[in-house]
Amino acid sequence: MRRLLSLGSVVGIALLTLTACTPNVNVTNTPSGTTGIQVVGQGEVTGTPDTLTIDLGISVLRPGVSEAADEAASLATDLINAIEAQGVDTKDVQTRNYSIYPEYTYSNSTQTLAGYRVTNTVTAKIHDIEAAGRIIDAATAAGGDAVQVSSVSFSLEDDEALLSDARTRAWNDAYTKAEQLASLSGVSLGSAQSIVESVSSENPVTYYAAEGARDAVSTPIEAGSQKVTVILTVQFSING
Repeated sequence: MRRLLSLGSVVGIALLTLTACTPNVNVTNTPSGTTGIQVVGQGEVTGTPDTLTIDLGISVLRPGVSEAADEAASLATDLINAIEAQGVDTKDVQTRNYSIYPEYTYSNSTQTLAGYRVTNTVTAKIHDIEAAGRIIDAATAAGGDAVQVSSVSFSLEDDEALLSDARTRAWNDAYTKAEQLASLSGVSLGSAQSIVESVSSENPVTYYAAEGARDAVSTPIEAGSQKVTVILTVQFSING
């Protein structure tokens, strides 16, 4: 005697059959209908910075504009000459800011003109890190009490070797993750379909001595280390 299967039974058997099949790993944020494995790999390496960038200049307050401008110009010229005399290339010294403005004092709600402030700031890029302290000392000696140091930062300009190493580590990390996911899902990992790279670097904290500590020896400058991070977002295809 034949037994007829109800529609519900047929659907139930179909669901069981689908469940027993090897599942695909669906990728988010991909076009409809595509399947694959998308992973994020990260590689980090550290290296010693090879470039120091410093913002320094002259700030002068005098009763008249012409007096302030003339003195600031003379001191700024001396400061720049001192920097370049220490081996910094002219192309690595650039004017960052120049300003003239009146400055006032306040007493008993009364405003009094104190004079005119002239500020001339330059950015110097130093490639010889070991000479950085000596260069800063020469600049501050040339500018005297009018010198201002507003910013000191390290960077890695020649970072190709570090980037290459970090990129390799990021790829290995991504591929290992994708292989594991493919194995867990019961599929075979295919080739990379898309790769998106993101690179970042972490600047070290810079230290230089205060004015009073620079009498006998040159200003100590510690480059420390700088971290370079590469993040790869990779989408792999899968084989059943």
